[in-house]
Formats: sequence, structure tokens, C-alpha cells
Amino acid sequence: MKDFFDRENIEIFIKNTNVRSLALFLFVVSGLGIIFAFLMGWIYGLIMLVLIVIGLYFSIELLQKMATDTHEYLNDLAYRIKTGEQQALLEMPIGILVFDDKDKVEWINPYLAHFFGDEDLIGNQLEAVEPELFKKIKAHWDDEDYHTIEWAGKQFTLLVQADFNIAYLMDVTKYIEIESLYEDDKLVLGNIYLDNYAEISQGMSDSDISNLRNYITSELNEWAEKYGLFIKTIDDDYYLILGHQSSLDIVEQNKFSILDVIRENTTKQNSPVTLSVGVAYGDNDLNKLSKLAQSNLDLALGRGGDQVVVKAADKQARFYGGKTNPMEKRTRVRARMISQALQELMTESDQIFVQGHRIPDMDSIGACLGIQRIAKMNNQECWIVLDNDHIHSDVAKLLEKVDEDGYQDIQDHIITVDQALEKATDHSLLIMVDHSKPKISMSESLFERLKSRVMIIDHHRRGEEFPENPILVYIEPYASSTCELIAEMIEYQPRDSEGINKLEATAMLTGIQVDTKSFTLRAGTRTFDAASYLRSAGADGLLIQELMKENVDSYMQRNYLISRVEILNQTMALSAGENDVIYDSVTTAQAADSLLTMDGIDASFVITLRDDHSVGISARSVGDFNVQVIMEAMGGGGHLSNAATQINDKTVAEVRADLIEILNKPENEDENEE
Repeated sequence: MKDFFDRENIEIFIKNTNVRSLALFLFVVSGLGIIFAFLMGWIYGLIMLVLIVIGLYFSIELLQKMATDTHEYLNDLAYRIKTGEQQALLEMPIGILVFDDKDKVEWINPYLAHFFGDEDLIGNQLEAVEPELFKKIKAHWDDEDYHTIEWAGKQFTLLVQADFNIAYLMDVTKYIEIESLYEDDKLVLGNIYLDNYAEISQGMSDSDISNLRNYITSELNEWAEKYGLFIKTIDDDYYLILGHQSSLDIVEQNKFSILDVIRENTTKQNSPVTLSVGVAYGDNDLNKLSKLAQSNLDLALGRGGDQVVVKAADKQARFYGGKTNPMEKRTRVRARMISQALQELMTESDQIFVQGHRIPDMDSIGACLGIQRIAKMNNQECWIVLDNDHIHSDVAKLLEKVDEDGYQDIQDHIITVDQALEKATDHSLLIMVDHSKPKISMSESLFERLKSRVMIIDHHRRGEEFPENPILVYIEPYASSTCELIAEMIEYQPRDSEGINKLEATAMLTGIQVDTKSFTLRAGTRTFDAASYLRSAGADGLLIQELMKENVDSYMQRNYLISRVEILNQTMALSAGENDVIYDSVTTAQAADSLLTMDGIDASFVITLRDDHSVGISARSVGDFNVQVIMEAMGGGGHLSNAATQINDKTVAEVRADLIEILNKPENEDENEE
């Protein structure tokens, strides 16, 4: 009983709400029981009183013991938790670094301390003792997420609690290594195609063909064995490669040098063979890898061949090679087949819309006029979608001729973007000419409206951005211009219909002449055949000269841009206009062409502000430097020797700085040296 009245026990008893409530309940019930017992008789009341006093004593003793045990348990638990926390801070495999507001180290746990060796951190600036770690902690000071960093030769997961000036580091090197091994062992699948094997082997003897094939196969086998790849011959001009991601990484570091080896060695044998390669990675499903590898090969071929496309699903493609101008290998049979397919598409459509790229040049507008003529020859209505607010001076002159010379039918079928959107139906056909990127179309909204019924006719190398599932594609990088392709197609249209008129023929011939720089660049035998056909159809040479004339202001602007030239890497000419002066895109292109005629210049770039307030770059090369990949890196495209891009929301000076940074990258410098 004496222990019961101990002060500590009384405090524990009183503080325990549950015990206190139960005791109160017992006292109330006992009191009521005694009262009822005395009402029945004093003897009953006395007996009840004795029993209740004894019961209350043992009940309270038991409740007191329960309260004391609970209190002791909680105290013990709290002690163990506190001890565990202290032990965890000292021994758990997580580094903890505590700073003060001046970035001095206040405390570091033993786990992290052993990474610093004998260095004394407490009270010192971390920046002075370990600047590398300090820099990485400060880089993620305001981040709430975990970040993986490399420090002291290991990989750590870093979490910074800026509010408490605490940094946590967990060594995850083992897991990163496991993840790296997993990534390195992922399968890659590729297809290798000999671009021009069929054309080259046509005039060779059987023994020469056998020697050439044996050389290529032997060279490919040695290359595959060197990098740990498996290669299998599928056909005379087709190979399958299989390997791991680690092998692909090494091959990419070497920039697929096998392309240069085979091209250079076969050229010495007077049988220049080029390769196109499509490589897929990033998926464990072989069926998906196979389809993606074929798609990548198609992209490489669509860009002109002699190059490699490496791409995973939903990731940006990487390009290697593409150092040579594409060899002409299209046939008139293909032109006739495309022409017939186009006739069928037009017949199945209620109307046709044709559009070129924004700020159309003569090749673009000439191609539109050619498609409209093909539609007329097949008794179909065709609308040319054109934005008259942003056109070249030569195109503006052509439209004036349409008005002056009474070509009313052509004029009536040139419509604005808004009119096209009103007229379009689900059965209409959209033909994109001289481009394949929806983002640079005359109307991207019209493309979105008719994207399920789109045909593409283009002579530029196919880029990564490409419409999904077009119903017909005719991309020939070997052609000089889109007008050349369409001129061939016109020859296979119905003979009983009205043929191409003088203005249409002149516009198309002008497009060919502009894109070939008066038949000096990318002009093959088929180019002259198309030009001959257009000339016989009435193309006017004097009118071409009139359309291509430049005014005095353009001439002065072009010379002024040339005067602002600066030489980069000894072989590249760069000229940039002012940030607030608008230049015509034709003037910009002409300045780039003029700079390329300078002695020792392999590539030229001219940057100007355009009338739509975008910044444009015209890029040219003599063929030894690939300006296409440079412009693709800046959102544009084109050919190996002729490319361009338009950039929004940047000044001319900012675009110039971006271009110089790209040109100074090691891979571009190496390519230029080669």
C-alpha cells in the first residue's frame, strides 16, 4: 500500500487517462453498490463495504501496475528509438553532411567521413576542402528530387534539404554498374544495303562481280568481328547485323568508318560502292527492332544513301556519313508508275490541294503549277494554296504575269489558307511539293485537316520529321528539283488532254534553273531531258531572265552581305546581317552562292532577318562539307551542298552564335578536314 502512494506512481497513475477513467468508473459503481446495500440493511451494507474496499484495493493496485508497466515500456521504446536514430546517423550506409548558413561544415557522419580520409572538415568551408562536391551540392541546392552524381570515383544519389542545410549521399555505384551492364547487353539490330550495287554490277563480268562481292563481304565480316557484331548475308546487296549496345556505342564513336573504307577502296577499283545502314536499339522485342531497323534504312535511303541512321523508338535519330552527293539511280519506269498512281489518287478525290513550303521559291511554285496542270489533264479541280504576303520577288513577278497575260484559270485557282480550309473535305487530296516537313508547309493546319490523304513529291533528302502514313511518297534526292520530277510525270499523262502552257513550262524551267544554279549543280542527264521537254512546251528563256532579274537594292544588299564575311576554320565563310534589317531570302541565297565562289572556301553560311521576322540561314557547300546536317541541327534541312533553316524568337546575333558553336564541334571540324 505504501508503494501505491509513492509520488512517482501517483503521477504515472494520474497522467494515464485510460487508467484514471477506469478507476473513476469503479469508484462510482462501488459507491452506488454500497448505498443500495445499506438501504437493504446495515449488515448487508457493512459486508458490501468490506468487499468493495478489498476489491478496489486490488483493482487499483492492478491498474497502477499496468500504468507503470506501460510507462516503463514507452520509456524503454523511446530510449531504443533515440539510440537507434543515433546509431543510424553514425553507422547507416548514407552520408550526411550538415552546413551552417555560411556553408561551413558543422557535422558529418562516419560513413561519409571515410571518403574524405584524414581531411578535417568540421568548421571549414566545404568549397575549400572539396570544391567538386560543393559545386555539385550547390547545383542541386533548390531541387526537391534525387539526383545521381559522380564523386570520388563513385556514383551517389544526392538529396539536398536546403531548409535545414543538410545533404544526403547514398553510394549507388553497385546498382549503377548493374544498370550499365544491363544497358550494354541490350540487343541492337541493323540492316546494311549496298546503294548502287545493281547499277555498278550491270556492266561487269561475272568474275569481276564475284570479286567485288567477295571484297565487300570480307570487309564487312572483318569490321563486324572487330566490334563484336554478328553479320549475315541476306542477298547480294543486303546484310543483317546483330549485336549489343556496348558494341554500337564503340562503332558510333568511330563514326561507322566502314562506310568510308568500302567507298574509298571500291572507288580505287573503279567500282564505287556506297552503303546505307539502318540500326535500331532500345527494345527487347525483336519484331519491333526489325521494323524500326527497316524504317531507319528507308530514312537513310530517302536522304540519299551513303549514310547510317541510328534510332530508337520515340528518340531522335543520329546520322553518320552522307559525305557524297547521291548517285542518280531512279528510272523512268518509277516515274511512270508514280504518275499512274497519282492519276488514280486524283480520280478517287473530289478535289486536290497542292502547297509548297513557306516563302515559296520558283521550284516550289513551279511544282504547284505542274501539279495543277496534271489535275486538269485528268479533269480534276486543283487549288494552289499560297500566302501572298510572304513570297520571293521572282514569284511575285510570276504572279503579275499570270494577271497581265490573262491566265484567268490559274489565277482563279490560287487560294489563301483560310479558303483552302473552308473547301477541304474528307475526300480531298493534299499534295506537298518541294518539302516533306509539315512544320514548314504553307499551311500546317491544312496538313492536319487532310493528313490521312497526303502525297509527297520532293527532291530534298528525307528528314526525321516526316508525315505518318502518307498514301504516296515520291522523294528522289538524286533529282535536281521538284519541277524536274513533275515534268517527267506530265509526259505520262493522257495525250488527248490540253498540254502544259507557256507560263507553266516557263515557271517549271525557272525552278530547275534556280535549283541547279543555271545547270551547274546537281544537273544530270534527266535534268536536261526535263529542261528539253519544257523548252519544247514553250518555256520562254527571255521571260526566265526577266523573272530572275534583281533590282538595284537587292544587288546592293547582296554585295553588302558579302562585305560582312568572316572566315571560320580557314575554309568556311560566314556572313550575318543586322538584327533589325530585313533581307529578301533570294538575296540571302545569292549571297551564299557568291561566297562559295571565293578561293579556298568549302562552305558558306549567310544569316539574315526575314520579312516574317524569323531569322533565316542559307547554307551552301562545294560537296566536300555536309551543310545538310548542320542545318538539321538547327531545325532545317536540305541537301548535302544546299540547305537552309528558319528560326523564330531569336536575333541574328544569337543565331550566329549558335551556328558558330555547332560548326566548332569536333565532329563537324573532323568532317570538314576530311
